[in-house]
Amino acid sequence: MNNNQRMELARWVSKYALEKGATESAVSISRSRSVQVDVREQRLDTIRENTENSLTLMIYRDFKFSSHTTNNLDRGQLEKFIAGAVEATAYLAPDPDRRLPDPSLYPTDLGRNLELLDPRQAEVTPEFRVQNAMEAEKLVREVDSRANVISASAGFGDNLNEGVRVHSNGFAGAWSSTSFGLSASLSIIDGTARPAGGAFARTRFLNQLPSVREIAEEASRNTLMQIGQGPVETGKYTMLLDNRVAGNIIGRIFGPMSARNIHQKNSFLLNKLDSKIGSDLFTITDDPFIPQGLGSRLFDGEGIAARRRVLIDKGVLKSYLIDNYFGRKLGLTPNGGSTSNIVFALGSRNREQIIAAQERAILVNSFSGGNASALTGDFSFGISGHLIENGKITRAINEMNISGNLLDLWNQLVETGNDPFRFSATQSPTLVFADVIFSGL
Repeated sequence: MNNNQRMELARWVSKYALEKGATESAVSISRSRSVQVDVREQRLDTIRENTENSLTLMIYRDFKFSSHTTNNLDRGQLEKFIAGAVEATAYLAPDPDRRLPDPSLYPTDLGRNLELLDPRQAEVTPEFRVQNAMEAEKLVREVDSRANVISASAGFGDNLNEGVRVHSNGFAGAWSSTSFGLSASLSIIDGTARPAGGAFARTRFLNQLPSVREIAEEASRNTLMQIGQGPVETGKYTMLLDNRVAGNIIGRIFGPMSARNIHQKNSFLLNKLDSKIGSDLFTITDDPFIPQGLGSRLFDGEGIAARRRVLIDKGVLKSYLIDNYFGRKLGLTPNGGSTSNIVFALGSRNREQIIAAQERAILVNSFSGGNASALTGDFSFGISGHLIENGKITRAINEMNISGNLLDLWNQLVETGNDPFRFSATQSPTLVFADVIFSGL
């Protein structure tokens, strides 16, 4: 079934739901196919292939709402499925905010090509997947003869997602996208320690992936740099966040920005709209229109038109993430309750140049557990990384924690790099924070 056929079926399902008594309806029909090959010790460890066809029907009946999913797309069976869904919805409690989005929020230009579909994905063979994973695993263990290797592994995966969404009040949109991933990891012996590291990349198009050798060399380098790791003395340090892991901290702010948490008063950003929440260097934009972007889209999961929006401008919170339901409850116009591609305002130096300018700092390149409170912003995370002294990395660090408050942390942002991580929807550069509390010895 292609998207034209899905669209025809979705329109029929939506219409039939109205005939059976629904006030409004929304229908999503999608297909996803993912294949993942993992190799360990030059042997196939796992081969996973998952293909899923699904139809989700959302019923709005007299301000009552229910959602139903099936993988049976036969029209005869769907008639019974739809009738049962509409009937069941009648027994739910009404909620005046349970309605489809206002049609004025839907996109008007669905012909824009964001270049999210690689036609070569259909040509990727099982042999190709296995060959790439095998080669990456072989190279990661051979790239440095000094390493006393315990184990090495690598993986190659690809995904195809396509589908349509139809609303009874006028919206009809379709999507198709691909992605490809390549990873490698290595574990070695270092006395009584067992350092482990890795590297990964994910792209929309196959030819955008780094070479197998590049991934293997990065994984080996990240592992070898952990030799001699241990904690350093507790204190306040300048913290450099590697661009690959900065998304862990950045993502902690989006939950508190959601209309759901604002409405439930479970957010440290409550009543902070148009208020200063970070340093002047803290500017992030949600940009759904980046060609080939991993988060790019024309509309969100509710059919609301995607728009480029500045979320935080020079430290000032400019927007909440407002979905349809909680937007109605808050009396705010929905603008999309989730993010797409997150883009930072960039600085002038890359990671190496930033490191060279530090007298004493800690580079964080891995998180291990921890949490952050959406209500208070208080956080504590386990980290590993490297101590920087006089512009050079001098030793590996682990078994340490960072703690504080997210509002304080973003006000301590003193530099952003010019090196955004391009293999994620969160395109963060290297970030530098002053006076972060590290707990160790």
